[in-house]
Amino acid sequence: MTKNKTEEIIGSSAVTNIWNIFFRIVAVFAASGLSIIGAGSLVGIDTITAVIMAGTLGVATVIEKLARAFLDDGKLSAKEINAAFSSVDKKAE
Repeated sequence: MTKNKTEEIIGSSAVTNIWNIFFRIVAVFAASGLSIIGAGSLVGIDTITAVIMAGTLGVATVIEKLARAFLDDGKLSAKEINAAFSSVDKKAE
């Protein structure tokens, strides 16, 4: 196996990749939701509603990017997965 092929693998199996993506999506929800708590109260939106809306928007953005990357060739490489998640994490740039 060439070095480029091993760099493409996040985990040792598809199940590892699925768990990796799942936990990263949970982290996106938490980071997106928690970052909006103060802003929601300023405009009169209930705190829990603001957290759910912001978290859902962040997750939807990631899932859309993963789906589009998967549609290209039927596979998700580590580079494609990382690119999808870095789009909602502005500090990663």
